Amino acid sequence: MTMTWGKPVAPTGVPEVLARMRGLEAALPPRDGVAVFNRVYLAVTEEIGRRMRAGGFADGPAAAELDVRFAGRYLAAVDSVATGGRAPACWRPLFQLRGHPAVRPLQFALAGINAHIGHDLALALTDTCRALGTEPTALEGDFDRIGGLLAAMEGRIREELMPGPDVLDVADPLTHLVGAWSLDAARGAAWASFRALWAVRTLPDVAEELTDRLDSGVGLVGRCLLTPLG
Repeated sequence: MTMTWGKPVAPTGVPEVLARMRGLEAALPPRDGVAVFNRVYLAVTEEIGRRMRAGGFADGPAAAELDVRFAGRYLAAVDSVATGGRAPACWRPLFQLRGHPAVRPLQFALAGINAHIGHDLALALTDTCRALGTEPTALEGDFDRIGGLLAAMEGRIREELMPGPDVLDVADPLTHLVGAWSLDAARGAAWASFRALWAVRTLPDVAEELTDRLDSGVGLVGRCLLTPLG
């Protein structure tokens, strides 16, 4: 088992995260699959930043710590691929199929969200608890607040990226493909994975195996989400 990507170089704060994402937005072609996800993630992070400044989280510093560590895993995957390395298995389908003409923008967005929520979130929560010397229950309230924001954003994403009714109908494979994936289910699984990782934090071999299996499982879902549809 290899874990060369297990300790990403994290940004130092939310402004740096936003700057990196805006830089990617400016540099990548709009139709690029990573660019599609990056636009979605940038919008979410901007909204989280606004809510932090407005005092919308029970523990602002902890929420900021989680946000930065979470984003750091996505940015580390981007950096790894850009320098000739390999992304984690959960991200690999998106980077491999980012330019496929038969994969639609909504598929790219959901595949990125799947990788980030399904794999990165559990690890970022674990890293945050370690860094702050706290227990999972201390993060649960703000985790749920962020979840509410993500649910609202997901609806907007689907509306913006779903083809119009003149193009899409109930027989379109995209309708069935995206309907089979659930953000709420992914968030619930991420929290359960986090609790499992936290429970075995003193057993590094078990934690590494659990992380590897989580990575590969989420990657398999991502590959299904990116099935070329023509």
